[in-house]
Amino acid sequence: MAGKGGILAFFPAPDGAPDPDRFLSEVLDGWANMMRAKGLKAAYIATSRAVVMQLADFSGRFPWEWLPGETDEWFTHLRAVKGLAHSTVRKYQGAIEGFCEYATSPHYDWSEHSARMFGSTFSQVVTELSRVTHSQPNEARPAKRAFTLRELQQFFDLADLEYERVLGSGRSGALVVLRDAAAFKTAYGWGLRVNELRHLQLVDFSPNYRAPYFGDYGTLQVRWGKAMAGQAFKPRNVLTVFDWAAETVDDWIRNGLARYGEPVSDLYPTGTGGLVTESHLWRRMKDLLDELGFPPGLDVHSLRRSYATHLLTSYGYDLKFVQFQLGHEHAATTSVYTLPAPDFQASELARVHRETLEASGATPPHPKRQLRLPPPPALRKRPIPKRGSS
Repeated sequence: MAGKGGILAFFPAPDGAPDPDRFLSEVLDGWANMMRAKGLKAAYIATSRAVVMQLADFSGRFPWEWLPGETDEWFTHLRAVKGLAHSTVRKYQGAIEGFCEYATSPHYDWSEHSARMFGSTFSQVVTELSRVTHSQPNEARPAKRAFTLRELQQFFDLADLEYERVLGSGRSGALVVLRDAAAFKTAYGWGLRVNELRHLQLVDFSPNYRAPYFGDYGTLQVRWGKAMAGQAFKPRNVLTVFDWAAETVDDWIRNGLARYGEPVSDLYPTGTGGLVTESHLWRRMKDLLDELGFPPGLDVHSLRRSYATHLLTSYGYDLKFVQFQLGHEHAATTSVYTLPAPDFQASELARVHRETLEASGATPPHPKRQLRLPPPPALRKRPIPKRGSS
């Protein structure tokens, strides 16, 4: 039977009754077409469709038969039994809410067809009462954390030492290790996501005339910033704040990247001309972290998290500046990455006490014991392999 606008509404089952499975498939196909028209990616569409089918399987009912109480029971099951994260359940609810909004829209006639064929209509089953909200601005998983400054220095030192060990042993791969060490420092030095790091090119760096001491690396144009669903990648301009980070990139370009041959446009390529993969960087980091024996909770994204944390709590940068550097639209998003450094509370307490005593005309006690902010991680110089040695 053809519906309005020539859309096939359903096929009858062998006994002459409407086929609910075929009808549901057509509703899902129409929803997928609508999402494609909005520019949403295929993976997002497939995931959303799977969520709808999961709820249908759990409830034993078709979507036009769903009731709010059944969806509440499913969401409770996801949290209490399957142990899904708060943010994951919120995404599932978003998919169900979006599907119901489409199916009940007056711009489409799905409810009209379901009422005629099955005697019930679609309804919105995710209500204000049951919707999972941002109960707190920070939804980061508790296990994830930032590096301390001491840990970060030790991590960078070991990455440099690994290069020297490979070079001294005569084994191949010294250039790859050198590249990975520079990539880790770049990820921290500009607060980059791993996909942003992978896609960096030489043309993305430019001077900052207000900070000429950074040379050709005063600003970084991040062209592969994280995109919202259905939107293009969001670019941003990141100002250089660490002189050692600029020196790292300059050293890599002059003495490491040049050994890949010409022309080279990508900053961190592979030997076959592709881009370094996230899985490779994670494996390299995991090996270094295991050797250092650091507590769990660190991954490649911890470098970006550490950048935000250290700028705010160790170096005193303003929250708005850090927000712009990270490319966040809202300050609440930035708070996900800004758990205080271990000595931040102590240093703030000492600062407030010192200012209070100075305002009263008293002399702060133990001036030599006042906490000082630690310096940024240093850049260790490395020998460069002869051409062909790696």
